[in-house]
Amino acid sequence: MSLSLVSASAIAQNIAALGHHEALPDAPSFVLAAAQAQSSETRSGTARISGTVLDINGGLVAGATVTLVEAGLPAGVSPGAGLVVTSDTAGRFVFDKLPAGRFKFTITAQGLQTFVSGDILLKPGESREAPQVDLPIASTNIDVQVTVTQVELAQEQIRAEEKQRAFGVLPNFYTSYIWNAAPLTKGQKMHLAFKSATDPVEFLGAAVQGAAQYNAGQYAGYGYGFSGYSKRFAAAYGDGAFARVIGSGILPSVLHQDPRYFYKGSGTKKSRALYAISRAFITRGDDGKHEPNYSHIGGAFLGGAISNAYHPHADRGVGLTITNGLIDTAGNAVNNLIREFILREITPNVPDYANGQPDPSAKPASPTKPQ
Repeated sequence: MSLSLVSASAIAQNIAALGHHEALPDAPSFVLAAAQAQSSETRSGTARISGTVLDINGGLVAGATVTLVEAGLPAGVSPGAGLVVTSDTAGRFVFDKLPAGRFKFTITAQGLQTFVSGDILLKPGESREAPQVDLPIASTNIDVQVTVTQVELAQEQIRAEEKQRAFGVLPNFYTSYIWNAAPLTKGQKMHLAFKSATDPVEFLGAAVQGAAQYNAGQYAGYGYGFSGYSKRFAAAYGDGAFARVIGSGILPSVLHQDPRYFYKGSGTKKSRALYAISRAFITRGDDGKHEPNYSHIGGAFLGGAISNAYHPHADRGVGLTITNGLIDTAGNAVNNLIREFILREITPNVPDYANGQPDPSAKPASPTKPQ
């Protein structure tokens, strides 16, 4: 009797008929165990099962592992190890020289879900083509940890600051409402300085200042008429632009200082006012420590010195340098007071969580008792 042609259930019945009453726990499938032990040349049987493995997008899946086992075994009888083949480059798999019986197969492939077929009943000499198998992508749980660098964080904060405009018009780029904002890189400092210096509102301000100087007869050496006004306009813009680029871009990059005003927002009005005025002379270093505001003061006086190159000869000299430097420094203190007490309420696009320095005197809210 050929073992490859005898089902496991028939063998179990024959053993019972001979009076052997001992249990056969987890007995392997005699059919497939014998078939697996034989080579492809000597394996008995004439039936055949074949099929094609695809992914869910219709792509051919090569190298998938296909395992064939006997199905429909009596309870307590294991199907054994089974026959194993691998799908070829066309996604095809074949089990040939199979005996008659009931079988099922399992397909596994890396990154794809496992497939288990239904039972397939084979008759002697029958060739069965399994339905096309489309393997879905295996679902995985991946924990992704996103690390934001200080440079990336600073860049996001700059983008937010560049949207800050009082009444939606007047630039308020240099106010940080986040007390512990990330320090700026040299490139970010220069970018913010040039953006501020070339903002349309800066040109409008210079136009108004030039008109006021023209009407007051200031800098008479420029003359009058359109030419005289144009020179006053260009000089007014140059005074502000040079001071801005040097004091908020170049010197902060060299001296590692932060050119922004950090909104306090907490404490008494007196403490906030003193803080705002002091920021014209004291600033925050890139390391977070307080230090003399060499950048802004130096920018004010260097800008004043450069103005000697284009102001009328009669107005040039040390006096012009000192005057422009003092005006710019005093203007910075006034601007800081406006930043501290006014601009926060009239500047849209400021996040609700950006409220300046946390109030150290504020007590944490006590938990409420359940009712």
